[in-house]
Amino acid sequence: MQIVQKVYHPNGSSAPFVVAIVDDPIEADTKLVIMFEEPECTAVFSLDGLIQDEDISTKNSSNAERYEYALRDELWDNPY
Repeated sequence: MQIVQKVYHPNGSSAPFVVAIVDDPIEADTKLVIMFEEPECTAVFSLDGLIQDEDISTKNSSNAERYEYALRDELWDNPY
């Protein structure tokens, strides 16, 4: 997986999070990853699917655990 871009959001008085665009060569897809500071709080969407279908239903869901374990250290290591 290759992180194309990441942005840290302090989120005011709520939980901070990082948003990242990630190229996933295994799925041949670009993902939108939203990862909160709290471990195991990650959401993943197919960015390609969102652009094509504008659909955020369950058919656009991904295995967030795979991205959580592969990307957590890199996304939260110096997130600013």
